[in-house]
Amino acid sequence: MEHLRRFSDEFLGALKNLLPIMGVVAVFQLFVFRAVPDSPWTLVSGLLIVAAGIALFLYGLDLSIFPVGKNLANQFVRRGALGLLLPFGFAIGFAASVAEPAVIAVAEQAQLVSDGRINGLVLRFVIAASVGLVLVLGILRVLRGWAVHKLLIAGYLIVLGLSYVAPPEVIGLAYDSGGVTTNIVSVPLIAAIGLGLANSIRGRSLLADGFGLVALCVMVPMIGVQLYGTWEYTFGGPPPALPAGSTGEQPGDWVLGMFLGLAEMIREVLPIVGVVLFFQYVALRRKLAHPVRVIAGFLMVLVGLYAFVVGLKLGLFPIGTMMAEQLIEQGSPALIVLFGLLIGFATTMAEPALIAIGAQAQEASPGRISGVAIRIIVATGVALGIAFGVFRILVGGPFHYFIMGAYAIAMVLVFFAPKYIVALAFDLGGVTTSEVTVPLVTALGIGLAAAVDGRDVLIDGFGLIAFASIFPVISVMVYAMVMERFPQLRREPS
Repeated sequence: MEHLRRFSDEFLGALKNLLPIMGVVAVFQLFVFRAVPDSPWTLVSGLLIVAAGIALFLYGLDLSIFPVGKNLANQFVRRGALGLLLPFGFAIGFAASVAEPAVIAVAEQAQLVSDGRINGLVLRFVIAASVGLVLVLGILRVLRGWAVHKLLIAGYLIVLGLSYVAPPEVIGLAYDSGGVTTNIVSVPLIAAIGLGLANSIRGRSLLADGFGLVALCVMVPMIGVQLYGTWEYTFGGPPPALPAGSTGEQPGDWVLGMFLGLAEMIREVLPIVGVVLFFQYVALRRKLAHPVRVIAGFLMVLVGLYAFVVGLKLGLFPIGTMMAEQLIEQGSPALIVLFGLLIGFATTMAEPALIAIGAQAQEASPGRISGVAIRIIVATGVALGIAFGVFRILVGGPFHYFIMGAYAIAMVLVFFAPKYIVALAFDLGGVTTSEVTVPLVTALGIGLAAAVDGRDVLIDGFGLIAFASIFPVISVMVYAMVMERFPQLRREPS
């Protein structure tokens, strides 16, 4: 009964995260388009499958990967085993990113719209390797006391410099790839490592030193994907051609397809399982405390991840494409921008990772930061970012000029914002795009780019996630500057 109750709680929580999206969609369908979507029950069933998949996935993580991973990190910190901590950081960052549902969703869309030129599996490995490497850098930063803003400035100068030379087909994808690396799988593990390190080292600040790992994990994949795309479009051959008459779908029994899909999910989650078991049994030479529970959790992760991907194809992707087509048919740019604004705010306010990080920030800085205020400020930033990204698709113009302008503003604010807020601001920018928001926003961008004359799906379709990630960074730093300038606006804790 206890397991059923916890699963029900996770399922209801996933539905709660979906409801704001569905509310915005329903309002537009009933009062703007005055139409009922084709196959509405298919869309609803897809969304219910997504919710069930997320619930299984989250519950499985709570039973297996999270407790074991956190215990490993704590053991390394207590023993002072730097030689084990750094390899563990790389391995867990790589494994968590490879299995991240949002990364899978973006990689599948990138391979689809590039006609195979961008290989989805290779893209995921590039992103995962980038996260693993930067997690090593982030751990060293906390251990050595390096200022996070210096690393961010240097890193984003490289990101922006590559944007001048990278093929336009991969720039938007690269910025989006940074925005999807830190979500349902990686944020709790990464945040736990950073805060645990800062808490265990004398002289470190939880707010200034404990946060920042997520921010670095957003930045470096942008570099990795731009380098991969530059290599692919410069030296790679033509995309693989499908056999004559093929649609890319495998004919045959749908049951066989289901088992093949589940086998693929097993392959995707195995890296996390392998990392955890290797460091548990080989590095630390300790047995699992609750092996049956951990095994059951791994199985739930597998089934949940598979259900999530199936639900995306049935529900969220079609909704994003459908809404893009209907909005274009209305011929009202203001209406399209308004939809992006509402979707951005509604989904972000219910984002679990944002709620968790906001609560941790309030706890680490009593009297300075309000968790509720942070959520509102971040949600406003995401809403403005998606609305701005939609506007860019409608009016045209090179994506990299718009995004580079936004990052330039953020880099300038780094010098003026209170130093305690910089790491947290960039962390918050990395947790705003959830496993629910990413597929819908990605489908919306691709749908708009496909529907607007003169737009290229690969060049213009990606990028909304990037704006949804950087605008909250700006809004949080501006919020902190206002609070420092007008302290009377700050509410003291009761």
